[in-house]
Amino acid sequence: MRKLIVNTFLTLDGVMQAPGGPGEDDTGDFAHGGWSVHYWDELMGQAMGQTMGVPFDLVLGRRTYDIFAAHWPNAPEEDAKPLNDATKYVASHGRPTLSWRNSTLIDGDAAEGVAALKRTDGPELQVHGSSDLLQTLLRHGLVDQFRIWTFPVLVGGGKRLFGDGTAPTALKLVANSVSTTGVVLSTYEPTGEIATGTFALADE
Repeated sequence: MRKLIVNTFLTLDGVMQAPGGPGEDDTGDFAHGGWSVHYWDELMGQAMGQTMGVPFDLVLGRRTYDIFAAHWPNAPEEDAKPLNDATKYVASHGRPTLSWRNSTLIDGDAAEGVAALKRTDGPELQVHGSSDLLQTLLRHGLVDQFRIWTFPVLVGGGKRLFGDGTAPTALKLVANSVSTTGVVLSTYEPTGEIATGTFALADE
């Protein structure tokens, strides 16, 4: 069973849209693209190196695939090799031309396709970006681990990681660190149903 791991940059108010630059995703007239860029430090570079330093395949939505495919094949080989070598599984409502090498379309329903991928042998499956696809994966409980980097910035609105259709789930914090710029690097794993309780006194 392959693990599906979500890697997400998030604002403090929960937005994951367009962290890398203006024009990356301006859906809804989003005007704050590039909000993550000026927070990078050595710790974050090391953490990203660890993420990219293990065998992995990618599961991507169409928009994120297009962004990656326009950049990584032309990037320096020492930085791009893990991404260029990985198999890219792409979820799309259409039948796009997938020119980036080792790319394949997920046929049919995305949730069913990803669930089938998880049942195959191979390296871990990493999801980067892909906000629309993530909503589908979250609704169907397909995520095994969240690696969330929370940036100390508020953007007020935009695409959020945890939308209204997210399946209620308890999480366990399994790793945590803080960059010199105040970015909180947290890793969570789902643990099952939410345990509820009350602070009310017994005689209330």
